[in-house]
Amino acid sequence: MDELQDVQLTEIKPLLNDKNSARNFQDFDCQEHDVETAFGVVHVTLRGTPKGNRPIILTYHDIGLNHKSCFNAFFNFEDMQEITHHFAVCHVDAPGQQEGAPPFPSGFQYPTVDELAEMLPAVLTHLSLRSIIGIGVGAGAYILSRFALNHPDLVEGLVLINIDPCAKGWMDWAASKLSGWTTNTVDIVLAHLFGQEELQANLDLIQTYRLHIAQDINQENLQLFLSSYNSRRDLDIERPVLGVNENTAKTLKCPALLVVGDNSPAVEAVVECNSRLDPANTTFLKMADCGGLPQVVQPGKLTEAFKYFVQGMGYMPSASMTRLIRSRTHSSSSAGSGESSQTRSQNSKPGETTTGMHEAADIRDSPQTMEVSC
Repeated sequence: MDELQDVQLTEIKPLLNDKNSARNFQDFDCQEHDVETAFGVVHVTLRGTPKGNRPIILTYHDIGLNHKSCFNAFFNFEDMQEITHHFAVCHVDAPGQQEGAPPFPSGFQYPTVDELAEMLPAVLTHLSLRSIIGIGVGAGAYILSRFALNHPDLVEGLVLINIDPCAKGWMDWAASKLSGWTTNTVDIVLAHLFGQEELQANLDLIQTYRLHIAQDINQENLQLFLSSYNSRRDLDIERPVLGVNENTAKTLKCPALLVVGDNSPAVEAVVECNSRLDPANTTFLKMADCGGLPQVVQPGKLTEAFKYFVQGMGYMPSASMTRLIRSRTHSSSSAGSGESSQTRSQNSKPGETTTGMHEAADIRDSPQTMEVSC
């Protein structure tokens, strides 16, 4: 029996307190750029000023969303201000998905998801950025993972929400379930973003995003992005095993935090991704009472988890942790439980601690990742 750490995140502040609040997707103190790349123009929004040699937080949104509807609720959350005081943020909008985007000309060849990932080096060069901590949701998580695999020297860490590493996954299942009675792109995207429980119970949230997808996103451009993501190939990552393939396995080299809500349609896909990643630098966070958009519905939980994550990378050692209750629990071995502390101890600077998660140092090295339920 391995001793694991269970971190419970409490005192939640749901962001959506009224019917229309989620559509208040406002940017504050931002600079917008249209960056030319080898695969077309990409729209980015820079928030804050890059600070010395620190990485910038770079986000990439999911299908049917843009950076505002996917991330502004999270980054405008009060407790995130401590983080954005230390890091500048760069939001990337997939081509044609930004607010007010014109339709592409007839016959336009939309970039593949691999090409979308290869647009990002040009973004970093244009903004004179050295490296990133990526936060991606769904399609954006896949794109950032591909970018990290191709350019590991540019990525210091990844937060992957609803990641699907497979060529065919839960989005294809949702589309096939709906194809018998609808060809409505909006319904297909909603089934991709939200689980059945949310679709039936959280009517205000669903209506907010239904209107956003239908009215704020160019439908022709959305269909192109959707088709590009549905045509993705497998990430072809595999878990390194000591003495077998630790030097040859293709996997993420940076620390990764996998996040999924327990009512999300992406649970199985995220578990699959977790099983393929290096257990020494992967944390799996499963949020209770949460569906497909944890960064919108549970920003407090995700903020605390993100603070732990960047502390484990050696940043923000004195960040305040106000919502965390720590306890110890035991669990039998399973793929996706436990964490080696080797990476955290190597990355932490002398005198720095990662509050709460530093207790994981007691855990012996084992081929398991840390599983955190909250």
